Parts: sequence; C-alpha cells; structure tokens
Amino acid sequence: MSTTSVRPSERKREIREQAVIRFCGDSGDGMQITGSQFTNTVALYGNDLATLPDFPAEIRAPAGTLPGVSGFQVHFSSSDVYTPGDSVDALIAMNPAALKMNLPDLKPNGILIVNLNDFGETDLRKAQMTSNPLEDHSLDGYRLFSVELTKLTRASLKELGLDNKTVDRCKNFFALGMCYWLYNRSMDGTIRWIEDKFKNKPVLVEANRLAMQAGYSYCEATEAFQISYEIPPAKLKPGVYRNISGNTALAMGFVAASQKAGIPLFLGSYPITPASDILHELSAYKNFGVITFQAEDEIAAITSAIGATYAGALGITSTSGPGMALKTEALGLAVAVELPLVICDIQRGGPSTGLPTKTEQADLLQALYGRNSEAPIPILAPSSPGDCFWVALEASRIAIKYMVPVIILSDGYLANGAEPWPIPAVADLPEIPVHFEKNPQDFQPYRRNPDTLARPWAIPGTPGLEHRIGGLEKQDVTGNVNYEPLNHERMVRLRAAKVAAIVQDVPDVVPAGDDSGELLIVAWGSTHGPITAALKTQRAKGRRIGHVHLRHLNPLPKNLGELIGRYDRVLVPEMNMGQLVMVLRAKYLVDAQGYNKIQGKPFKQSEIEQKIEEMLD
Repeated sequence: MSTTSVRPSERKREIREQAVIRFCGDSGDGMQITGSQFTNTVALYGNDLATLPDFPAEIRAPAGTLPGVSGFQVHFSSSDVYTPGDSVDALIAMNPAALKMNLPDLKPNGILIVNLNDFGETDLRKAQMTSNPLEDHSLDGYRLFSVELTKLTRASLKELGLDNKTVDRCKNFFALGMCYWLYNRSMDGTIRWIEDKFKNKPVLVEANRLAMQAGYSYCEATEAFQISYEIPPAKLKPGVYRNISGNTALAMGFVAASQKAGIPLFLGSYPITPASDILHELSAYKNFGVITFQAEDEIAAITSAIGATYAGALGITSTSGPGMALKTEALGLAVAVELPLVICDIQRGGPSTGLPTKTEQADLLQALYGRNSEAPIPILAPSSPGDCFWVALEASRIAIKYMVPVIILSDGYLANGAEPWPIPAVADLPEIPVHFEKNPQDFQPYRRNPDTLARPWAIPGTPGLEHRIGGLEKQDVTGNVNYEPLNHERMVRLRAAKVAAIVQDVPDVVPAGDDSGELLIVAWGSTHGPITAALKTQRAKGRRIGHVHLRHLNPLPKNLGELIGRYDRVLVPEMNMGQLVMVLRAKYLVDAQGYNKIQGKPFKQSEIEQKIEEMLD
C-alpha cells in the first residue's frame, strides 16, 4: 500500500449524501455485532438507512473458509433510503475468504480495509487462493489499507492480562473504531451497549472499549488516512424513531394486536431459520400476558396455537418454508374449524433445507394452494421491516373478524434487515373488536354473520354453548358431523365465500408514479425497496411508469384488474420462478412478464432499471 504523508491537521472532511459499508469476516469474528452497532450509531445520528445481514448456514463452518464467511452491509444517507445498496463504498475484510467472497461488490477506487495478520499462507489456502492479493497488484483499483488488526488489538489490551483468544475476539471493535473515525461517528452509544452487554464481566467491558478506542486513535495518529466522510442527518418526518428489524416488528405487532383486542397472545413455534427471532422476541413480553411455547416439532407448534384460539386467545405460529410443509394438515384443520389463527412464513431459499440463511419469495403458491381439497386462506405480505408491524396487526384483525386462519409471507431479507421506524401512538392503532358468544338461546356454532360469514366464537366452558369441533365435515349451522354431498358442497362454498368477502376490507390499490402509461410494475414483499428506487430514477428520465405493491395477495384488491388495463405492459419482479405472474395471467388474462431472480439475494436497483429499459427500449 502506498499513501501520501499527511499531518492530521491537514486532513479533509468530505460531505457526502450517502455511503454503503460492509463488514465481513469469519462467522466467529463478530461481524453481525459490528454491523448492528454501526447501524444503531448512524440511526441515532439521524440518517435514514437499510441493512443486509448475510451469514452462513453452517453453525460451525471451518474457520477461514469460504462457506464460513459472515457479512453485514449498511446503507446510510441524508436522503431517503430504499435498499441496502447495490455496491459498496467501504469494505472491511477480516481474512482472505471474506475478501474473495465480497470484493466483487466493492466500487472501483472504494475503501478496502483488511486484517494483514490473517493473510498468511494457511489463510490463503483455506480461501482457495493461489497468490496473495495484497502483493500481486490485483487490488490496485481500490484504496487499500492493510492494517495489522490482530497485532494492534493485542498491543492495546496487553495490560489487561487476558489470553490471546479472548483478546483476538475484540479485533472487530478495533475495526469498528476505525469506521467511526472514517465516517465521523461518536462511540458513545456503542460504549453504553458494551457496558450493558458485559456488565457482569468488567474486564470484557474494558477490553472491547479499549479496542474500539484504539481503532479510532489509530486512524487519528496514522498518516495513511487522509480523508474522513460526513453524511448529514436525513430530513425524516418528525417523530420518535427506533431501529427495527422485520421479525422484531412482527413480534411487536402481535403484542399490540393482543392488547387492542383485549385477549391473551399465544405463540406456538418450533425454532427454524429465519423465523426463530419471533419466538425469542415474544418470550420477553410476559409482562403483557404473552405465552410462548417452544414445541417439539412443527405439527405440535401449530396445533397448540389452534388449541389456544379455541380457548379464546390470539393464536399464532411462526416458521419457514419446510415448516409450512409440515403444518399443512393442521392448516386444513384451522380452515375446517374456522378459528382465528395467524401463520408467519418467513421465506427462505429452498426446496427442502435449501439455503436456510438466504432469502427467497417462493412460497406464494404453497400459501395459496398447498393444502388438500378446497381450503382457501387469506394471505398478506409486508413490504419493509417496519411494515411487518402493521401487517401483523392487519392479519390479526382479519383473523378475528372473519374467524379464519391468515398467512403472513415475510422473508429472510425483511426478517433480518432493519430500518428507522416511527413509533406510532397507541391511539393511532386500529381497533380489533372481539365478541365471544355468551347467549345460549338458539346458539348454533356455524350460524354466520351475514356481512362477514364468520361463525360465532364460543369459548369452551361457557354455559349452554357446548359444541363439537374437529376436522370432519360440519353440518351447516349445527356443526354436527355430516357426510351429505350437498351439505359438503355448501360448506366448501361458504368457506370460500368468507375468504372472498374479505375483499371488502382490502383498500383499492393506488399506483406509485404514473396512474397510466408505458409500464406497470406489480410486485409484493421485499422487492418494494429496489423497485421504488428504480421507479424514481426511471421516471426522472421521462418514462411513464406505475408501481403497485400488493399487501393483500388473497383476496386481491378489487380494482387491480381495471388498473392493469391502463398500462401498455406489465412487469412482475419476484424472487422465484414466476408465481405471482402466474396468478395475474390466470385471473386477469393479461400478458404480464415475469422478471425472476433465485440467488438467495434481494434484487438490486440497477437490475430492476436494466429490465425496465430492456422492456421499453
């Protein structure tokens, strides 16, 4: 590395609108913690942001190997942020494997900080490298800073008397301190986090604090760093904000729904990536009467939640694609007994075990049709981490109002990604009225509300309201077991009509951008960010483009077909092989074109723009 000597007093501070930074290293290098702390710091400063955590599926991948690389990307800005960023301005790579896996995303002339101490022959061999990139001029197109992170961390902590293994775990905070200097950020918030995290181990508080301060001081003292960057705060809508991930938002949304409904919340769940954090989050809300049950398998998880709804609770269950497959029979049971239940499917790459830590949108058809016989279920999909909160509320409201199971389709990107979220006032949350039947006079368990077709919710033990429940077909109105052909057809059609009736609660869609024109983009879920950014850029070039992002996937908004007809072409970007586009073609007989990505990674803004230009040019 060659640098120009410069005295600290002569260094420049450059104002930029935005920056994208990525921390990457071995799964034991603490990259998720490092990225999370940097994220919290820029959020407290007032920047808008989006994050993209990326970690290996293997719990204990061999250290220093390509499958063991973990990363965390943060895009922060003084203006609106829609994506974690297409490419990276600054890359911090702790070893050769991390460098090899992440270098293609670094911008030309981007900042590259590497841990020089982990680029020995053994490290290079583990990363399947035949030459040292720090010496073979392959990195000449970047601003390379080779820093002895391990050695400098040990030097800064030598007075604490800790063993090298413990000391080396602090090198991620040395790198974090360097980044705080590079982007002019205070260390105070992270110091408070360290003090709370390790409050029972004062020596670790001191070790991590000293390592971070040493990294900051290194940049101040060395002549290598000639410039630092300032990204001013964003002009966010006034309010109280917090940094929130999708899974945290779902958990908080369910707690809020339980409180607004005035009934207890029960989660029956079996741990599965990337849904497990919902269980972890809700287990901390016992003070709100939340009951969490870690079941022995997926079947026990959903059936326990059905039992809880039978007893008068808001029952929810969380899983990912393979778990949805195991829950299928019980989903049919929930349809038959007509009880309110919310199923969270945090989608991941598949099939089978597939890509447990990578994102995908390939469970839509499973959610729509993945049950035996005719068993329609309403489906909702959040579009951002913060939107998960509102979708949890909406799913709970629909489940209770219509006495029906509801599926939420989130995904790994939304679940683990984060953004600033304006904390709503309790008064602004929607009401969720609950009516438990208590009048025994002329009670019939399947007598339906004429507006919603919902049957009454009668809690076991209520005098005079004894009734049968189970998977065998019910007689209309009485709920008795019944095998008559015409009754079966009537009940099948009634259950379908009830789901179709939910459309009265689905708002008409209003397109972002132009309300007619050359192209309409129809999409759902986590593709919202890159599509929004691409739409903004392309419309600035004079394109007449609209964008409809569907929250309700079953039933679809009643004006969607009419809206589609206003545009010359329809584009449907999805992280699957074309599932929503299949539904739109079948329902509206429209020649919609799919744009499909199945790589375990979210769309980039540039990819959406390239497809738009390809279709319109």
